[in-house]
Amino acid sequence: MKNARSPVSCNLRVWTEKGQEATVRITITTGGSRGDVQPYVALGLGLKAAGHEVLLAAPAAFQDLVLGRGLRFYPIALDPLESVRRQLEDGSANLLRFAKRSRDIFQQFIEGDLRACLEACRGADAVVYSSVGFLGHKIAQELELPRVGAMYGPLLSSTHCFPSSWVPVLSGELALCCEDRRSLKSPRRLYNRLSYILSQQALWQFMRAPVNGALRAEPRLLPYPFRGPFGELWRSREPILHGWSRHVLPHPLDWGEHLPVTGYWFLDRPRDWRPPAELNDFLGSGPAPVSVGFGSMSGGDPEQLTYTVLGALKSAGQRGVLLTGWGGVSNADLPDEIFKVEEVPHDWLFPRVVAAVHHGGAGTTAASLRARVPTIVVPFFADQSFWGARVAGLGVGPSPIPRKKLSAELLAGAIRQATTDAGMRKRARLLGEKIRTEDGVGRAVEAFHLHVGRA
Repeated sequence: MKNARSPVSCNLRVWTEKGQEATVRITITTGGSRGDVQPYVALGLGLKAAGHEVLLAAPAAFQDLVLGRGLRFYPIALDPLESVRRQLEDGSANLLRFAKRSRDIFQQFIEGDLRACLEACRGADAVVYSSVGFLGHKIAQELELPRVGAMYGPLLSSTHCFPSSWVPVLSGELALCCEDRRSLKSPRRLYNRLSYILSQQALWQFMRAPVNGALRAEPRLLPYPFRGPFGELWRSREPILHGWSRHVLPHPLDWGEHLPVTGYWFLDRPRDWRPPAELNDFLGSGPAPVSVGFGSMSGGDPEQLTYTVLGALKSAGQRGVLLTGWGGVSNADLPDEIFKVEEVPHDWLFPRVVAAVHHGGAGTTAASLRARVPTIVVPFFADQSFWGARVAGLGVGPSPIPRKKLSAELLAGAIRQATTDAGMRKRARLLGEKIRTEDGVGRAVEAFHLHVGRA
């Protein structure tokens, strides 16, 4: 059963100088890898279905993805594959090292990206910005445009209820304090609240010099204060949409209506998409396999990663489908029980496998949870440990295995648990059914109308 995708009625109106009603023009600013861009394509399609004209500013690598779905596109300079490659160079998931590497990567693109976002926002009536596309917030602020944040993980909106998705997970578990208001007295609530200050300032202080330098180069744009924009965001109660399921991460008790949790923003496969015949033949030739794919994270040493995965699947006695980024390995090099394919939509593949192994990106995690199969997370950096810990906390997957600790033995054990634990499989099925009843895009569009209409 797919989520309902009926257009949401539009209560926004823009008028020309002659008093004629005009189309509401919305610019969405984002960046990063495909997993960082795809949710905003889904959100853009929802806004378009509601009668708006939508332009997405994103890395040039995703032009075909955006234009192919019927949205307008404006390219920014960042190269997502090169960025991920450089992030993986030292293999460290440490927040401060990640922030420093991010500065080193982004500072060469920041001025070009700022100019691109400025051009993309000219003529817009409203701006939607992501955490990676936060320059859109500054531009909308200076152009006095209504603006709405759109996040697929907790980072900008602090809460006592759970930690920021960018800080270390205590004892391998998330410190959730969301059951009732009495739980807000838990000793962990202070760590949760402080984790947002830590992650925001760690990222901002490394990025402050290149960002403010680029802003000073533009006559109309003022630099941010020393502590960045986060305090003002919180005090002014600016609206931020949060694109995850409340069944995965509850709506915090200390968030107001300006911080809705809408449900996931899924971008399903095009209606005319067809799977490769060879893949169909493989799936039909034996038991449901385990899918293994780390998206753009497979860099570093793909050959070693391939041998680790093949060894784990063999030890666990499972067939496997390897997804994208496997260092030139062809199907001719693989045993009959393994099939490699460059790219397959998750909404088609995941319901056909017995378990999904991936890096724990927010979008990939959402897709595997919706598919009602156990999820095995191998986090590399950023928010991936957060989602891996949440998967384990919900009992729908084993404990995450950090990339630096990954071995064939550990992965085989996780695969055996995911494929044989009846309780885990039942919990994954029930959670997936709840997620499939939600219309995250529809709720996000309604919230957008509410807050931008007020503005």
